[in-house]
Amino acid sequence: MTDEPVLTIPSPSLILLIGPAAGRSAFCRRNFPASAIVSWDECRDAAGRRGRTEAIAALAHERIEARLRRRRLAVLDGARLEPEARGAAREISARQHLPAIVVAIDATPSRLEIDRSTLASLGREGFHAVHVRGAASRVALAPLPCDRSADRGPFDIVGDIHGCAGELLALLRRLGYRRRAGRWSHPAGRRALFLGDLVDRGPRVIDAATIAMDLTADGAALAVPGNHDVELAALLRGDGKTPGPGTVMSLAQIAAAPSDVRRRFRRRFPDWVARLPSHLLLDGGRLAVSHAGLLAEYIGRDSEAVRRFALHGATLDTVDRYALPIRVHWATAYRGRTFLVYGHTAVQAPDATRATLNIDTGCCYGGALTAFRWPEREVVQVRAARVHYRSPRTRGLRLGIRAETRTAPAARGGRPLRPRPTSS
Repeated sequence: MTDEPVLTIPSPSLILLIGPAAGRSAFCRRNFPASAIVSWDECRDAAGRRGRTEAIAALAHERIEARLRRRRLAVLDGARLEPEARGAAREISARQHLPAIVVAIDATPSRLEIDRSTLASLGREGFHAVHVRGAASRVALAPLPCDRSADRGPFDIVGDIHGCAGELLALLRRLGYRRRAGRWSHPAGRRALFLGDLVDRGPRVIDAATIAMDLTADGAALAVPGNHDVELAALLRGDGKTPGPGTVMSLAQIAAAPSDVRRRFRRRFPDWVARLPSHLLLDGGRLAVSHAGLLAEYIGRDSEAVRRFALHGATLDTVDRYALPIRVHWATAYRGRTFLVYGHTAVQAPDATRATLNIDTGCCYGGALTAFRWPEREVVQVRAARVHYRSPRTRGLRLGIRAETRTAPAARGGRPLRPRPTSS
């Protein structure tokens, strides 16, 4: 037995297992299904006379990529994986948008058999995590944070709120949510699902974000982050860039709040945002949600590229007449079977394109706050009390943001979609 805590590893992911052979073998048998293990030694035997290092690596990489492509756990079991071999394996995981994790097995509790310089190098090579464990330690496999496919709902998916707390409360009441004895709940067990951009632009940023945080804390809601939430959280931590005009409004509201409210929000909001998954896969894989959308091949995966797209969508490399990046209507290129609900780009009415639905109906611009009920596929709306914010793209227009959106390049046979941060 071992006194080491159980090591929790996300699955699917790529695990690079290094260390003495005896320890690795025992560790593998104890913790992973045989189908997940790709053995460097077995690949060398299978390569036969062609068993040069290049041939062995090619076979091992082919096997792990085949598993990762199908969103399956892959464990590469090798005594010594040199930096080049580790880098090639890590590139495969990056290509499949899944974490790469190193587990170094220390077979002798009294001394570390793995070279310390190797451990130091591993920490600089861009792996999701590096763990050192004894051969007798235990592993628990857990779904990626974005994978809630076992959660069947029902859900009430709420579009971009942008500080419109009054409209949010009215919408929650219309949907049947109540707060009793300080806790939010729904009599039928439904849960709200916030698509992000709780803050900026609207008149009650702290209230809007606090309502969402309280609902999630009470188990009555789930949430994904929006780009505005991430930007404000970074500024409150002291590591953000120059704020856009919408975020400046949030900062002013926070500065004007009573000191106890201000301190609590500055502490609570960044931590809450940091814990949110980039997107969520739900209801047996039938439903996915993210703030700005996703490509089909990103759903249920986790990488920096996935997180960027979920937050920002995609833009062209050119700007519009307001010197703002031109957003790409990526949904025209969506080929997934999973129904994807998102927001980010305001539209006059819920916009269905292929198996996607945009429910950001521009409440802060004087439009409406929209909820999409799943699995009923019903739309519930509350009209904005007034126009709370005007951006260059909406000045003189009624939610004219679509005028600055283009068909996805991928749909026209052009360059692939590339996410890029967009202006506040």
